[in-house]
Amino acid sequence: MARAKNVLWIMCDQLRYDYLGCTGHPTLKTPNIDAMAKRGVLFTKAYVQSPICGPSRMSFYTGRYMRSHGSHWNGWPLRVGEPTLGDHLKSIGVRNVLVGKTHMAPDLEGMKRLGIPPESLIGVHVAECGFEPYERDDGLHPTGRPRPKYDDYLRQQGFEATNPWEHWANSGAADDGSLQNGWLLTHADKAARVPEEHSETPYMTRRAMDFIAEAETDGKPWCLHLSYIKPHWPYIAPEPYASMYSTSDMLPVMRSERERQNPHPVFGAYMDMRYSRNMARDDAREKVIPTYMGLITQIDDQMGVLMKFLREHALLETTMIVFTSDHGDYLGDHWMGEKDLFHEQSAKIPLIVIDPSTDADATRGTRCDALVEGIDLAPTFVDYFGGKVPGHILEGRSLLPLLRGPTPSDWRKVAFSEYDYAMQDVRLKLNQPIERCRLFMVFDGRWKYIHASGFRPMLYDLETDPEEFLDRGDDPDCAGIIARLQAELFDWALHPNDHITTPREKIANYADNQLQMKGGILIGVWDEAELASIKDGMAQRAKM
Repeated sequence: MARAKNVLWIMCDQLRYDYLGCTGHPTLKTPNIDAMAKRGVLFTKAYVQSPICGPSRMSFYTGRYMRSHGSHWNGWPLRVGEPTLGDHLKSIGVRNVLVGKTHMAPDLEGMKRLGIPPESLIGVHVAECGFEPYERDDGLHPTGRPRPKYDDYLRQQGFEATNPWEHWANSGAADDGSLQNGWLLTHADKAARVPEEHSETPYMTRRAMDFIAEAETDGKPWCLHLSYIKPHWPYIAPEPYASMYSTSDMLPVMRSERERQNPHPVFGAYMDMRYSRNMARDDAREKVIPTYMGLITQIDDQMGVLMKFLREHALLETTMIVFTSDHGDYLGDHWMGEKDLFHEQSAKIPLIVIDPSTDADATRGTRCDALVEGIDLAPTFVDYFGGKVPGHILEGRSLLPLLRGPTPSDWRKVAFSEYDYAMQDVRLKLNQPIERCRLFMVFDGRWKYIHASGFRPMLYDLETDPEEFLDRGDDPDCAGIIARLQAELFDWALHPNDHITTPREKIANYADNQLQMKGGILIGVWDEAELASIKDGMAQRAKM
């Protein structure tokens, strides 16, 4: 009996594209992820639909742009009724399961309005973004917030504290035993107090393997979203990863003084944010980046554990494996911290897809330079499981054609990303109305255009300026380029997939087969002769 197909969708949080061995980092050790790239396709131009956690993930989980699903910021609920990957997979008999982070916030007001108890089966499905929460952990647990199961696990191992997550897994210790708070960048070079085997990354790997082992008993196909918390801050790692890398392993900082000379107002405001000012300091980079690299190698080691487990359970032959990130991290490049704008360090992500089908054998170990978006994964999974991709809802495109052959001639020519900074201090600095705090990126593989409501655009030529140091948004020689990309943005903005309750086939059938007329609605018909002629034409078309 043939085994069911499965999908293992691995997502890191805040992992940059260029911080893997297979994507060109000269000193970072990621042999297991590199081996995964050799078994599948490495996409070199994959972009998120928003450069921060919540909106980016909601785009991944719905297969829809931020402008369509409406969740613009971390903690903004995905509205009740918004279709998710879980809905599409459920309709074809596939479990959609979560281990780790989603950043999903429930639409409690919407559920209350519709009379849906949050604890009900429907309520949980809606509140968890269509996932079956095997173990959800959004990874940030300061004192005063609801506690994760991981706290209980740490206590079971003897790590007692009022907040085990913070005091053990995300804090170091001074020589006198006092806590060194891992939230603070100055302590990023300290080792976490927790032993490595009990830290968050291996814990989540084990929880994923627990689910996979349990799922073997029911034989039902599954999509498991293993969503790691790291290398997102707090930047602190357990040994041996805390001391695995030094400043000599760091990439040179990518920034230029000319970026700070009369910058675009939005860019200038972000360079002045606290986290940017601190991460632009060399001493901060020298503490944070070696630890960031250690956290990545820890994830890589867990990829080795996970792939060995899948091999032993004979699942590699039937499981599509995806490795990616929800966005990047500036790490001081462009005088920035965090991930708020659209430079390559932020909006570009690593994406490796291993399709176990023999149809994909010809592309194994290759790189694909096609423009790919995070919203492409949802239709890819539906397609892989043999379902019909609901194109009137999903705004991405299945990657199966790229995994099994050359890039189709009609593949997208531009990628889009969006950002809403209304929740940030930047809005106050710029004195912008809430509804005007919008940024839109259009990238055609060479030119990156950023529309900034209320301001001039930004524009970068990645062919002549791959570092994105020179903003040509006010360069009159680029007026034609700007007009072309503005037209792309205009066309995209006016044509969202918003027929979510009515499939295209039904829309086409209505006019193609004159269903209004067949239903007896005779609008504007003059007389019996004209009606007879119309019916005769309908009969003739029906015979064709």
